[in-house]
Amino acid sequence: QVQLVESGGGLVQAGGSLRLSCAASGGTISSYAMSWFRQAPGKERNLVAAMSRSGSSTYYTDSVKGRFTMSRDNAKNTVYLQMNNLKPEDTAVYYCAAGNMLGGMNYWGQGTQVTVSS
Repeated sequence: QVQLVESGGGLVQAGGSLRLSCAASGGTISSYAMSWFRQAPGKERNLVAAMSRSGSSTYYTDSVKGRFTMSRDNAKNTVYLQMNNLKPEDTAVYYCAAGNMLGGMNYWGQGTQVTVSS
């Protein structure tokens, strides 16, 4: 059973940056593609970024391309989401997940709140 714990969320002004971290325990993230999702109030949870097990393939949803960068450190069992030039519409709870690249997720974190003020 893999446990995922996100951190790094907070309140930031538009144009600012945050770096989210997702630390795994109980298993190794090298066995999984890793993903970041977000869910805004009253909306569905949507995929933001995904990265293959090796890190050779990465996906970003269109709205974050050029602003967000996902990375993974398999040795530290941690994945990251660097978020730059944040916009109010990026406000959401961000979740880390382990599973298949652009497919089903096996494990989820508890989420971290990101709030971007205008």
